[in-house]
Amino acid sequence: MRSRDEKKDKLRDRPRDKDREEALLKKLLVTFRVEAGEHIQALSTGLIELERSSLNEQAEIIEKVFREAHSLKGAARAVNVAAIEAACQEMERILARLKAGDIVVSTELLDQLHHRVDSVEARLAGGSDAASEESTAADDKSCTGQLPVSSAAVPPNPSLLRVSNSVGSVVTPRASTGQKQPLTESLRISAAKLDSLLRQSEELLPLKTSAQLRARELRDICNALSSWERQWRKLCSPAQTTSRTRYSSVHRISVYGIAGQLLATPKFFAPRPRDRNTDFMEKNKTLALLNQRLAAFLKLLESDRRALERHVDDLVEDAKQLSMIPVSTLLESFPKLVRDLCRDCGKEADLIIAGGELETDRKILEEVKDALLHLLRNCIDHGVETPEQREQIGKPRRATIRIAVSPRYADKVEIVISDDGAGVDLEKARAAAVRVGLVTAEDAEKMDEQQSAALIFKSGVSTSPMITEVSGRGLGLAMVREKAEKVGGSVAVSTRRGEGTSFRLLLPLTFARFRGIVVRVGDAHFVLPTRHVERVLRVGEAEIKSVENRRTIQLPEGPLSAVHLGDVLRLPSSGNHSSAQGKHSVAILDWAGEQIGFFVDEILEEQEVLVKSLGKQLPHVRNVAGATVLGNGKILPVLNIQEVMSSAVATASGPPQEEEAAKSILVVEDSITARTLVKNILEFAGYRVKTAVDGADAWNSLAQEGFDLVVSDVEMPHMNGFDLTVKIRANQRTAGLPVVLVTALDSRDDRERGAEVGANAYVVKSSFDQGNLLEVVRRLI
Repeated sequence: MRSRDEKKDKLRDRPRDKDREEALLKKLLVTFRVEAGEHIQALSTGLIELERSSLNEQAEIIEKVFREAHSLKGAARAVNVAAIEAACQEMERILARLKAGDIVVSTELLDQLHHRVDSVEARLAGGSDAASEESTAADDKSCTGQLPVSSAAVPPNPSLLRVSNSVGSVVTPRASTGQKQPLTESLRISAAKLDSLLRQSEELLPLKTSAQLRARELRDICNALSSWERQWRKLCSPAQTTSRTRYSSVHRISVYGIAGQLLATPKFFAPRPRDRNTDFMEKNKTLALLNQRLAAFLKLLESDRRALERHVDDLVEDAKQLSMIPVSTLLESFPKLVRDLCRDCGKEADLIIAGGELETDRKILEEVKDALLHLLRNCIDHGVETPEQREQIGKPRRATIRIAVSPRYADKVEIVISDDGAGVDLEKARAAAVRVGLVTAEDAEKMDEQQSAALIFKSGVSTSPMITEVSGRGLGLAMVREKAEKVGGSVAVSTRRGEGTSFRLLLPLTFARFRGIVVRVGDAHFVLPTRHVERVLRVGEAEIKSVENRRTIQLPEGPLSAVHLGDVLRLPSSGNHSSAQGKHSVAILDWAGEQIGFFVDEILEEQEVLVKSLGKQLPHVRNVAGATVLGNGKILPVLNIQEVMSSAVATASGPPQEEEAAKSILVVEDSITARTLVKNILEFAGYRVKTAVDGADAWNSLAQEGFDLVVSDVEMPHMNGFDLTVKIRANQRTAGLPVVLVTALDSRDDRERGAEVGANAYVVKSSFDQGNLLEVVRRLI
């Protein structure tokens, strides 16, 4: 009977055990993803080192890479990820043959190993494709002489659940030493928890401001009481004749605060029917005692306030330090990126990184990551010459790209990305700026080197002769500047023709305490981020001019466009905005090198603020970045300077002009499906579109009517896209017609052929995106 009951209990417990195992496996998978990411990064770095190493160094590096593959395989087996386990096992086999000397290091072998690491990374992210698996299988056969062996699913083995001591999930027990030992010196904590801790610590900042206000109010009360006491003692002197006179005189004194209201009551002052001198002496004693108690209370409050400020500042600073990570965390993937980009562009370059151990805020690195990647691509695509070109001008075949990280001042970090390539063609930069209407030809001729170099950060300016998916749109460096300024930093460039280019990013180590200037517009109050306020000033009516129906203010350095902030935010007009002295308050805002003056009714104060989101119900409000709570409890909107500047430009532009006639585009494509797709995309964007089935058909259409742009495939019967472009450039009437080649051909030779025949843009179908196509079209016409 008992055994039967035990069986029932065991059957009942099985589902619970299964649930517990599944929950444990889920937790382990989270841990595994983190650990696997570290192993993948180490594998990529090791393979890059192996490619650069000498024969004497190879054995040690191969051993290191082998260990990383082995560790990743074991971790994958522990959490039952058979696909990654199998991929790592095949890497182990190749590396084992390298260790044994059966095969040697070669470019093809390294490409295959990099491909395996990439496929593991793709699987880790949750994606894989048949083509990748087939190519991996082919690589396996070529390297090992065998087809890859797939690993059968293995149930979790408790002895293998100790994935990694560094992860902090499960730690191997240690022998007892009689003292408590920490499980690990470091813990892995999710970034979300750290962000939550930082937000909560920053929530204390308004309390610090509130404590300052309360201390100031109490100080005012004490000062008022001291002033009143002096007058009271004068009234108590023998010169005063009657208590009635004394009472009426004191009662007329203006007394501030709670203590003053208490002392100003007739009950306190009314003389009692006893000796007047005794009565005054008692009141003087009471008044002195009250004054002493208030002074002592103020002293304690000031001491508590200073302690609160110190602890809040320390807590916020320590919380920010938790988010500090080495810059090398971001830069670890860059050597492989440089290698891949060089292979795609047919160039050779070494990447040297220095100072990566310097720590900065994780959020800042996240914000500027794309900017750094673009600068790196810019060095390879625009700066570095081909090996043949470098040899012709006496440079080493392999270019050198350097990333140097160094501290600047007490709270900033400088990241310099430089190359020894061709440098920026400043003449082309000026010509591009004139072409897109940023400057006039006369102004461009007057620019010095520094002013000309700064043009490359303007949207639409590019020195690349052809638009590709890597560069040429004139948007990348504008984005770099925007990203740097978004985190409170800056970017500058220095270049020498034929010697190279250096980009310098100056970034804060942490997000600085946010300071804002409070302004009033009508009855509304707003906060302007101080870092974007170039200056504030007051101007008279004589300094406000109208130029081409736009208001400007006269500054020593020249006229500056100005609008009223209320008009930009579409607030009800409050009438005359000038002060009693006829002066107007102006805040000059700066974003991405552009400045605009904003009239406001009053500039109140600058103070430390904490920006909070408007909540899920208001994910985005035009011109508003968030809200802040001041020390006095008022909730004010914090303005989004980028959007405010854009809105100001639209406001100053006045009523919309008459629309231009739609641009005409010729689409050349032999595939009816692709032809219809491109036609619909362009027509939906407002263009007039005519189609042609091949190059010959397109040439006939060009002979009969004019077009603003040609979008053409390359591989077509009768006449391909390259030949069509050659004919267009050779004809005097169509020589200046922009041509965009949209093709499946993505080799370096095909891109170079597109540039040689005179195409303005080269879009690869494998990375085709309608947004990219429309962006290219808008840029060209």
